[in-house]
Amino acid sequence: MDGQERFFLGVDGGGTGCRARVETGDGEVLGQGLSGPATTRLGIEAAWASVTAAAFAALAEAGLEPTRHGLVHVGIGLAGIGRKGALEALTAIAHPFASVVFTSDALAACLGAHGGEDGAIVIAGTGSIGIGRAGGRDLRVGGYGFPISDEGSGADLGLQALRLALRAHDGRIEPTPLLRELMRRFHDDPSEAVAWMDRATATDYATFAPLVMRHADQGDSAGRRIVQSAAEQVDALVRALFDQGAPRVSLLGGLASAIEPWLSPDVRRRLRPAEGDAVAGAIILARRQPG
Repeated sequence: MDGQERFFLGVDGGGTGCRARVETGDGEVLGQGLSGPATTRLGIEAAWASVTAAAFAALAEAGLEPTRHGLVHVGIGLAGIGRKGALEALTAIAHPFASVVFTSDALAACLGAHGGEDGAIVIAGTGSIGIGRAGGRDLRVGGYGFPISDEGSGADLGLQALRLALRAHDGRIEPTPLLRELMRRFHDDPSEAVAWMDRATATDYATFAPLVMRHADQGDSAGRRIVQSAAEQVDALVRALFDQGAPRVSLLGGLASAIEPWLSPDVRRRLRPAEGDAVAGAIILARRQPG
């Protein structure tokens, strides 16, 4: 490798883990790295520590010694970057690289999905959001946080299932295998469900999503009702992005493959597969830096 060659490092820092990849100017992958959660909700120092751990692991695998880190341009997509003061605090941190630029993990995923071109994504995971860019405008639909938003997400599936399970326990609606299994998780005791609710996070509710999907796929009436409602919410996110001018939309996230068969035929026809991941988007961002 020529000593004056520029290198590009992309980092996808999410709430469950951090991934990094370093490439040459020609796009050859030289090294990759992994580390723990990298969301600003854990604190700026903790998020930066995870980012640098993944980045330095990728650089080490690439054989780039610390003396050559000044040739590396870095793009970082980070969960929670929109929190007040987070971007300012991160950009103030000293680093050894040629440049460092930050964006949200969602926007990095959008850049990667569409190869840096205009487009949008709907993320259906623990939460949900529609986000993109078209004609110089930022697009956004939903994603305001659970439980007031994040419709069609894994957390929302869990919440709706637990609501119906409690109604079935009371005899207000007919119990189904899904609702009975969910109540057994709480030993058929609503007070246990209430105690759990008092400390449950969106991630906790989302742990019920695979159970809901499994029963829905097996024909459970309550499961089908919940999943169909969630699919309608995802449909609405996709259609809203097209209405706002997105030339193409991709569906991403941990729930994407499970929920896609439940979407309306017109929405499924219009979805485009993602070209690349959030790390690819972060590298695109790094490549756009001067120098």
